[in-house]
Amino acid sequence: MDIARHIALVDELCHRPFPAEHDPPDGATTGGPGHFTAVLESSHGLRSGDPGERAATVEQYEKIRDALFERLAPRWGETLPWNLQTVLLRTEREEIPEPWADLSARARVAHLWEAGGTGRWVAVAVADRDEADEVQLLAVVARNTPP
Repeated sequence: MDIARHIALVDELCHRPFPAEHDPPDGATTGGPGHFTAVLESSHGLRSGDPGERAATVEQYEKIRDALFERLAPRWGETLPWNLQTVLLRTEREEIPEPWADLSARARVAHLWEAGGTGRWVAVAVADRDEADEVQLLAVVARNTPP
């Protein structure tokens, strides 16, 4: 866990030009028109693995997510956790723009801010919905307002 490195990447993504098309992954970062998704931390070997180890990893990543909140909240403001379940339910009946639809399919809760002076939104979340996938700590930076 390297909180300073994670914050530096979020800061970089808040100022990096968005790609015109969907880019292939640049290391652990993917991009598309108006958004980036960065994998800050990822488990290895937890796909359909030991449920106890998976739960411990989710708990560890939630602590890192909350530590990022502690560092970013003084800069961008205190916010309540964003329940992504409501966004996921809305995808069944309306068009939710990316990256928010993808984030709601992968994570349950995010911390969300409007990154002052950048015109961008930042979310940090633990992607653990799909037990057939690795657990990941994600940072999403987007131009469009969350739904």
